Amino acid sequence: MFQAAWLEQPSHRAISRDYLPADLAPHLKATGIDRTVFVQTQHDLAENRWVLGLADGQDFIAGVVGWIDLASPECEEQLLEFRKHPKACGIRHVTHDEPDVDFIVRPEVLRGLKTLEKHRVPFDLLFFIEHLPHAATVADHCPELPLVIDHLAKPKIKARSMADWEPHFRAAAKRPNVYCKLSGMVTEADWQHWKAADLKPYVDVALECFGPERLMFGTDWPVCELAGSYEEVYGAMDELLGGLSGPERERIFGGTAQEFYGLRV
Repeated sequence: MFQAAWLEQPSHRAISRDYLPADLAPHLKATGIDRTVFVQTQHDLAENRWVLGLADGQDFIAGVVGWIDLASPECEEQLLEFRKHPKACGIRHVTHDEPDVDFIVRPEVLRGLKTLEKHRVPFDLLFFIEHLPHAATVADHCPELPLVIDHLAKPKIKARSMADWEPHFRAAAKRPNVYCKLSGMVTEADWQHWKAADLKPYVDVALECFGPERLMFGTDWPVCELAGSYEEVYGAMDELLGGLSGPERERIFGGTAQEFYGLRV
């Protein structure tokens, strides 16, 4: 299968194994979720082909966010090949693993993002806090490109810090083509002792900035299992969004993703 280098870290070996659709299905049933989107983990076109093949046999995989080499002269060719599959719905690059903090705003990468914009293919922004100022830059450069910030750009929840995250997060939210995933928070909290209340300040800011119309729920499964089960992550978000109306909750738990990725469900 495909193995990310960071899984070899001692702290991550608990999830250093293969995860297949059959592993996910019981969690979906337990939480009443009927569709999901796979998001890439590797900078490898072969992963696209493999996961799209898995998606062919699983109705609950509604979409696949894959990878292409944004800096390559063959970027558009790779994109068009990926998009031949009806479940191909977006592109992501693991930006936070790039040695260059300014990778996403390199001229050749911005050209690749303009290619996504041309074809109206959404892009996932996988950032750490230090990359977050670039969200507004990319959004301004590609105003017709739907963008989504994964994992709220990984704020320092365990340290209860917001100062270096919130201003740039709010700036990104002012761009109407930027969305945000309520995902990946438990692994930024205290893995052993987190509770929903620890996530609340960050969720509240996201709700204020983006509103339900530009927020979508995600579990970051199986990475979330370092800190909590799929069911625990879902339960925490269900609790934190308990004060919203039914239509607002439906938007965050499905409608936003369906619209953003153009899912055929």
